[in-house]
Amino acid sequence: MTMTATTPPRRVFLISVPRSASHLLLKIVDIHNQPKFLTNEQGGYFFFPAFAPAIHGGYADKPLNEWTEAQKEEIKASFHGCVSSLEEYSERAQNADKAMFIKEHAYWFMNPAVMHELMTGTEDPELFKTFQLHLSESSYGPNSFSPSNKTVLPDEYLRSWQVAFIIRHPALAWASMYRAMTKIKGFGGMGDKEFMGVWKTNTTLRWTRMVYDWCLEQQGGALPVLIDADDVTHNPAAVKRFCELTGLDPEKIQYEWSEERVKGTGPGMHDTENKHYEMQIKINCVMRSTVDASSGIVKDKTPSGPIDVAVEVEKWKAEFGDEAAQLLHEAVLESLPDYEYLKERRIVV
Repeated sequence: MTMTATTPPRRVFLISVPRSASHLLLKIVDIHNQPKFLTNEQGGYFFFPAFAPAIHGGYADKPLNEWTEAQKEEIKASFHGCVSSLEEYSERAQNADKAMFIKEHAYWFMNPAVMHELMTGTEDPELFKTFQLHLSESSYGPNSFSPSNKTVLPDEYLRSWQVAFIIRHPALAWASMYRAMTKIKGFGGMGDKEFMGVWKTNTTLRWTRMVYDWCLEQQGGALPVLIDADDVTHNPAAVKRFCELTGLDPEKIQYEWSEERVKGTGPGMHDTENKHYEMQIKINCVMRSTVDASSGIVKDKTPSGPIDVAVEVEKWKAEFGDEAAQLLHEAVLESLPDYEYLKERRIVV
C-alpha cells in the first residue's frame, strides 16, 4: 500500500522497561495530540491487568510448578481481557481513520513460562502452551508461535504492529526504579514479596532483547526502531527520526509544556471498581512524578556521557545502603550485555 498524507500509519507497539524515559518520550511527541494516532488515557498501557494479579498474589517470581491451577487460569484470562480491550480500542482508532499507539513494559506480555525456564533451567513447551493466546484466525490468520517468540501473543498478531523500543542505561533505570519502589513501599503500596516480585521480573533487558531478536527474524534482518533514553533527553534529531520511522508527526514535538497532575493517568486506571484502584493512583503518581511536575526536560535525570558503574555503586551505598547497592549492582551487571547489544542498534543521527 502506498502511504499518503491521509493514510493512517501502521499501529505502533512501543516496548519499554520501567524508568526508561518512556513517559518523557510520549510527552515530547505529544502523543494525545498526534493527528494520525489514538492511545488510551492510561499511558498507552493495556497489559498491566495481566501482570498485577501475580504481583498482588505474591507469586510472580515463583516457578510455575508452585502456581495453583486457579492462578494460571486467572493470568491467562487476564491476558485475553487485555487483548480484547486493546482490539476494541484499535477498532475505535480505525473508525476514526487513525492508528493505535500502545506502550508496554516488556515483561507484562511475556509468557510466564519464560520466567519458569529462567529460574529452573528447564524448558517445557507444554508450559508455554498454557499461556499462549489463540486469537481470531479470521482477523490474523493461524495462531503460530515461532521458537523465538516468548510472549503470549501469536506471531501473526505481533506482525500486525510496528514494534518499536526504548531503552535506558540500567545503572540509571534500575536506581530510579529502586528509588520509586522504596517510596511506594513506604506508603503501603507493596510489601516485601511484591517488591521482590516486581524487581526480579522487571529489572532486566532480557525480555526486551527477546522481542527485539524476534523482530529481526520477522524483518529479514532489518533493524526495528529503537531509541535510547539518552537521545530522548539530549538529541532532538533522534526523536525527530523516531517520529519519521513510526509515522508520528514530528511537527508535534515539544520541549516545553505546562505542569499537570492528572488523577487516573497510568496503568490500572481503567477499572475504577478494583480494590487496588486508589492505591494504584498513588503508585502512578510516583512513577510519573518527574514528567508531571516538569515544564520541560530535566536533563540531569539522564546525564550525557559514559556511565561509570563503580562510581554509581558508591552513590547507591550512600543513598540506599550496602545491601540495596549490591542488589542494584547485580541487576545492572546482568543487564549490561543486553543493553550494549541493543544500544548498538539504536537510532543514530
